[in-house]
Order: sequence, then C-alpha cells, then structure tokens
Amino acid sequence: MKVLKCAIPSTAAIAMAMVLLPVVGHAQSSNPVTTALKSSLERSSRNMVAAAEKMPAEKYNFKPTAGSRTFGGIVLHISNSNRGACHWLTGAAEAPKTNLTLESPKEQLIASLKSSFDYCSQALDNFNDSKLGEQVPFYGGRTVSAAASVLALSDDWADHYSQEAAYLRANGILPPTAHGGQP
Repeated sequence: MKVLKCAIPSTAAIAMAMVLLPVVGHAQSSNPVTTALKSSLERSSRNMVAAAEKMPAEKYNFKPTAGSRTFGGIVLHISNSNRGACHWLTGAAEAPKTNLTLESPKEQLIASLKSSFDYCSQALDNFNDSKLGEQVPFYGGRTVSAAASVLALSDDWADHYSQEAAYLRANGILPPTAHGGQP
C-alpha cells in the first residue's frame, strides 16, 4: 500500500504562518538601526537630564581633576554636541545656537539639554535606515557614513552619561540608573 503525502499544510503549520507572517512583514519594512538609535536617545535623554537635575547647582563647577570638564561643562557639551551631530546626521534645519557658558545657571543648562534632545528627536523623524550608507559631515571637517555617525552619537551619549554618573558618585549622589547600589 502506497502512502500519499499530502501537500496541504497541517493546522499547526497554518497557525504558525499566521503568527509569523505579520512579524516577517513588519521586520522587512522597519528601520531597526534608526529604531535602536531612537530608543538610545530616549533612554539617554531621560538619564542625562535626571543626572543634571540631581547634581546640586553649587556642584556644577565640580571636576575630579584639573584637566577634566566641570559637571556643567559636560551638560553644556552634550547640548551643543546633540545640536551639531543630529543636524549633520539628518540634514535637518540647523538648531538655534545658544549663548550659554560654563557659568550659566543650572536651570538654563538643563533647559538647553532638554531642548537639544527634543531637537534630535524631531530631526530623527525624517531619518531611516535607507540613509545609513550616505556620507554626512562629522567632527574635524571630516565626512563619515551615516551609520558611523549613528554609532558615534549613541556612543557619545553613553560616554557622557557615565561621566555624569561618576561625578555624581564622587559627590555622594546616587546616579539615576543606580538601583540602590545593587548591580
């Protein structure tokens, strides 16, 4: 007796296809790198602003060594860097310049930090993964791929948040991402 193999898929195969097809279709139409950058921006913005808010105003001139930036200098640097890097990466209209200095009040530095992250968020609204291979302006008058710029931007946020966190800890203040000192 011959057994005929049926070409009709099993119920389980049909159910799996019904579950996976929308996921596969979504993955093909999404922008995973841009989505990851936007997620990094959201997290970095939340953490960096919270760190800036936690540091007392009288400690904004704190720096651990003579060659280091002050805490306020880090906040100011992040604000300016966000405006430049997000402009270069996305081609969005240039953000308005600020007249802030290292001596500017804490509240003004925090407001500038917040607005710089808002600017990046808006600039990224018109950016997607199809642009990652394009050449974009970068620091030092160089050009790099948009992909390299995306990595540098995300790295920069992580780098400067770690500075903020270290400066907070050096002043006996728990950073926003610390969980009661637990790992």
